Amino acid sequence: MRLAAITVLGGFALAGATPAVADDPAAGRKIANMCRTCHGIDGYAQIPIAPHIGGEPKDYLEAQLMAFKTGAREHEMMSVVTASLTAQQISDVAAWYASHTAVARLPEGVSEDDAPAACVSCHGADGLSVLLDAPNLAGEVNIYIDTQLKAFRLGKRKHEIMSEIAAEMTDEEIRAVANWYSKVTLEIEMSE
Repeated sequence: MRLAAITVLGGFALAGATPAVADDPAAGRKIANMCRTCHGIDGYAQIPIAPHIGGEPKDYLEAQLMAFKTGAREHEMMSVVTASLTAQQISDVAAWYASHTAVARLPEGVSEDDAPAACVSCHGADGLSVLLDAPNLAGEVNIYIDTQLKAFRLGKRKHEIMSEIAAEMTDEEIRAVANWYSKVTLEIEMSE
């Protein structure tokens, strides 16, 4: 009976978003080796269809990785990669990428006042997240942001705030947001 309870509880831990023990960025760095082809070891994306993840909030990274693992979010590559990871490994790799510092600079001659009004309260005028459960958008390739906003608009991705915001956006407004954040310069300072 006790083994069955432990097995069931262990299954819930794998399916949920809460790891069993504290995260370990050093262990996460080892796991990040399988992420480096797309996201880089420092979290600066190596390919345009992958987001920059260095300096993202740990809670956001962990929640997204668990969503891929559990099938709540689907992606042909990420669903496969996360399937082999334990909740602890997800927590560790999220801690690794979150341990870096993201620095963003607006282009010269551009004011924060010109930032997309619907986005700044969560993603910041410079694209650095203001909330723990929102991603950074600074320096993302415009097609990546465009694709994600359209996925929210079409219901392919669901989020209590983003789905509603994107549902009201035109293609032109989506393009303007994507272009704004893609022009921000992003640097990721890797932790030691």
